[in-house]
Amino acid sequence: MKSLLAYCERELAWAVETTEALVRLESPTPDKAAVDRCGEELARRLGDIGGRVQRFPRAAAGDHLLAEFGCGPRQVLVLGHLDTVWDVGTLSSRPLRHEDGLLYGPGVFDMKAGLALGMLALRALADSASPWPGRVTMLVTSDEETGSATSRSLIEDEALRSEAVLVLEPSLPGGALKTSRKGCGAFTVRVEGVAAHAGIEPEKGASAIHELARQILAIERLQDPGRGTTLSVGTVRGGTRANVIAAEAEAVVDVRVAESREAARITSAMLSLVTADPRTRLTVGGGVDRPPFERTPAVADLSRQAHALAAEIGVDLGEGSTGGGSDGNLTAAVGVPTLDGLGAVGGGAHAIDEHVRIADLPWRAALLAGLLRRILEI
Repeated sequence: MKSLLAYCERELAWAVETTEALVRLESPTPDKAAVDRCGEELARRLGDIGGRVQRFPRAAAGDHLLAEFGCGPRQVLVLGHLDTVWDVGTLSSRPLRHEDGLLYGPGVFDMKAGLALGMLALRALADSASPWPGRVTMLVTSDEETGSATSRSLIEDEALRSEAVLVLEPSLPGGALKTSRKGCGAFTVRVEGVAAHAGIEPEKGASAIHELARQILAIERLQDPGRGTTLSVGTVRGGTRANVIAAEAEAVVDVRVAESREAARITSAMLSLVTADPRTRLTVGGGVDRPPFERTPAVADLSRQAHALAAEIGVDLGEGSTGGGSDGNLTAAVGVPTLDGLGAVGGGAHAIDEHVRIADLPWRAALLAGLLRRILEI
């Protein structure tokens, strides 16, 4: 581990330059052209460090990239994403800057510094005295921020070929790993009512808004915070004018669940909702599209390996859970041991103060390199 750390420390400037180059190529998920420009640069850099790069074209999203390193029947998947939540032009008002050991910029924490340290880890392994102990594939997708609709099958297929999945999402505060994540999804609840004049003959109407309000109260009762299950009505719309009984209304409900059985319970309950006013009609769509990432014994074993490797370089590594989802949810759900949060240390994901701690990049890359080697050698 110490030799890997020394290598990564010597190459810190390379990691910073790579991060900055990727951040400058802004890549908001809906802008395919922008994401592909960033992908072209990443593909070039992956090739420069010895990766055998394959592109997976997509019409409805940016293209996905897969780079292979080493060879052999045993594989570990390193998983990341190119896309960010920031529109093209954000850099003009929030340019890259260094301040007090931090690197600020849109997308730097989530997760372009993670991609850079992932590549640095692969360089460290390639340049070490030991030969590659197996095959590492680095899959970088383009639509993680919007639910991975065009990359999910690719992610699951590569995961099933692998002995483990290591996810380059940002760490928890202080560098802690993520060994569980809530599953997440959304339901859309639509109500059709009967319009009528609110003053002259309200009895002839059936308010979609009133019915939706009753449904929202029923949805709230489905929560079980003690089990990590929450439902939040994020948006509501309906009606046309104050003096018209509303003929339609709609709500979008965010769902977070920590356990697979809770995902099944909530899905069943949401799809079984019935109207209180028989004159209205109710339709419910959606579901839990990212299943829970649960801390299984295999995940705990991966975490123990990471903790032991970190201790060799003097790092007391923590672990924890988060309510947000990632592509690690998908790989864990198909039964492949997954360790998340192996990316950069910093803060401000999706916020205007997004940043990474520059001094932590070398040990994070060394940890990833050591973990790859440990998994493939066992």
